Amino acid sequence: MQAVLGIIGGSGLYNIPGFENARWERIESPWGEPSDDVCIGEIGGLKVVFLPRHGRGHVHSPTEINYRANIDVLKRAGVTDLISVSACGSLKEEYAPGTFVLVDQFIDRTFAREKSFFGTGCVAHVSVADPVSPLLVDVVESACQEEGLTYSRGGTYLAMEGPQFSSKAESHLYRSWGCDVIGMTNMPEAKLAREAEISYSTVAMVTDYDSWHADHGNVDINAIIKVLHENVESAQKLVLAVARKLPKEHQQCPVGSNTALDFAIMTADDKRDPALLAKLDAVAGRVLRK
Repeated sequence: MQAVLGIIGGSGLYNIPGFENARWERIESPWGEPSDDVCIGEIGGLKVVFLPRHGRGHVHSPTEINYRANIDVLKRAGVTDLISVSACGSLKEEYAPGTFVLVDQFIDRTFAREKSFFGTGCVAHVSVADPVSPLLVDVVESACQEEGLTYSRGGTYLAMEGPQFSSKAESHLYRSWGCDVIGMTNMPEAKLAREAEISYSTVAMVTDYDSWHADHGNVDINAIIKVLHENVESAQKLVLAVARKLPKEHQQCPVGSNTALDFAIMTADDKRDPALLAKLDAVAGRVLRK
């Protein structure tokens, strides 16, 4: 299978310079409206599909993003490997603003979002024990090294509902759990990518120390925007480097991202809802067409 690299751009990352033959294209989804059109192009002969998570101009709040439609349109565009570039707060002293954290675990504290493609009429239970593809992280880490970026591999991302930032009590609670960074968007995105059998990786760009750090005060949106602008150029360079390094042939994920649905669907064939199955044609077509 040919590899297709997907990029979801978080706050501040609304385009990727350097695309060849780039075009913005609208892809329809049965799950509703995605955040924006996708930009499809090539980098070094590799097909790349870019989607701005909040839409160009930052029009969608974290709660209002249609995560299912976003993942669905990326799947329809052929994406096999997906990198989420996301602004976040640091919950560790050593992760100063400007650090890129390549997280490998998540704690989901969101509560107002649709979190699965499956439900009544086609029930499925997918493992997210290992939500991040280590082979994809290998490529991202190599790209970070090549670009001379300050980064750390591994860590837990706490996904909060937002759009407000944390209270000090919440921030200290998440630190006591051993979390490394905090953000508002990687859940249910990572879970849905797993259901869609797309290899997933997060680049968490630290913009602030959340609200726990006594020397840095409360989260200041102006300070965050300043760091975001500083990070964007680095993130764009990182994406280009990843595209150059990603193997042209998609590699099977050692933690099962590509086969997550093999034994996940529980509903008997004669009890499945045809309307829901039609919506699942891209996400679950590999197993439903067997």
